Amino acid sequence: MAGNREFMNRRLHSLLGVIPVGIFLIQHLVINHFATRGAEAFNEAAHFMEMLPFRYVLEIVIIFLPLLYHAIYGVYIAFTAKNNVSNYGYLRNWLFMLQRVSGVVTFIFIAWHVWETRIAAALGAEVNYDMMASILSSPFMLAFYLIGVISTIFHFANGLWSFAVSWGITVTPRSQVISTYVTLAIFIALSYVGVRAIFAFV
Repeated sequence: MAGNREFMNRRLHSLLGVIPVGIFLIQHLVINHFATRGAEAFNEAAHFMEMLPFRYVLEIVIIFLPLLYHAIYGVYIAFTAKNNVSNYGYLRNWLFMLQRVSGVVTFIFIAWHVWETRIAAALGAEVNYDMMASILSSPFMLAFYLIGVISTIFHFANGLWSFAVSWGITVTPRSQVISTYVTLAIFIALSYVGVRAIFAFV
């Protein structure tokens, strides 16, 4: 019974990491990328998202609750997983370890980002281009955001590989190799979008 519960928890954790958390990540990156077109374009895109009907309900039910479960259970996995890097050193074992490390980094980054933007907005601050430009004017915060964004994207892209295996989408060795290349391409593409968006605020 405990084994079945663990199996279901891990599948749910994997599913929520892709839908809806992963979709929200992509949407967030796209909105931020509007900064490459200037402050006005970014502010308009951000304002559009803020004006969505039932925004707070959607954020809580579709984003924050799934994200909270994924984060908390993910931290549990990170600190209980047994890594085989020193024994085997295969690429997949390294990626397994990096998935756990990036999960912890992502957890810290998102918690800080939410505090710095969403909580600040609830306290009366305006989340706009100028806010992000002010945050990223600090070299330390610029480095922190670069590490955080790349870590988050890696965690998502590499997590897609695990998701495909967990849900029986890639069951053969060949399909898993192909999946590795596909998720690598996703990581590179989204990292380009994310990093370019960050430097648009600098």
